[in-house]
Amino acid sequence: MPNPSVALYASLFLLVVPTLLWLVSLRIRDASIVDIFWGLGFVGVAWIGFVWGEGAAPRKLWLAVFASLWGIRLSGYLAWRNLGKGEDPRYQAMRKRNGDKWPLHSLFVVFWLQALLIFVISLPLQVALSQLNPPSLGLLDFLGMALVLCGTGCEAIADWQLAIWKRNPANKGQVMQQGLWRYTRHPNYFGDFVVWWGLFCGALATQVGVWTVLSPVLMSLLLLRVSGVPLLEKAMKERPGYAEYVRRTSAFFPRPPRD
Repeated sequence: MPNPSVALYASLFLLVVPTLLWLVSLRIRDASIVDIFWGLGFVGVAWIGFVWGEGAAPRKLWLAVFASLWGIRLSGYLAWRNLGKGEDPRYQAMRKRNGDKWPLHSLFVVFWLQALLIFVISLPLQVALSQLNPPSLGLLDFLGMALVLCGTGCEAIADWQLAIWKRNPANKGQVMQQGLWRYTRHPNYFGDFVVWWGLFCGALATQVGVWTVLSPVLMSLLLLRVSGVPLLEKAMKERPGYAEYVRRTSAFFPRPPRD
């Protein structure tokens, strides 16, 4: 299990910061600021584990640094993409459905729910940062590093390619089918998937973290079945050429496009 201090301070961090963000969201009428916190939430948990965890120093260092590389890049990208653009349509629809109940409703189903998900999904980090044995890095650690780097790189490249493509006014309303998007309809989500299985390798390397497999499984289910692929596919299905793109291109795991 995680070190009690790690679990306690991570819980406090994930209670206090999202609650403060909720108060800000009420002031600016924009609940989508919660999305920017997603990556930084894991960064905070990682460094709490680094400071208060009793794990092996080399493992603590690689997990904290690599989790930060992924989380800071993601939150920085979302801040650059979203700030100043108004509230995300998903939250606008939720705000409209809930009416006067929205302020309190958003605390529970948006901000605190995300905090709970961060806590559960970060359990491999919390456990690995708390375990001393084995004291040196092994093959699973190096495999984890490789996966996190590959996943983060995949996300970064996909986001950069999409941002460049969107700058061309001629592409408005069209479907991105270039670069990594030629091999999977969701290369950014696939990168996320790889990152979390990579971080799980750090917990697996401790020989007591096998039970935290539930965390990357949960993340995978969210990406594949709940808030990742299904929501975006629903939003995109009416675009010209999207049906053909679906026929030709893998939904998630990269592969060469069908002729």
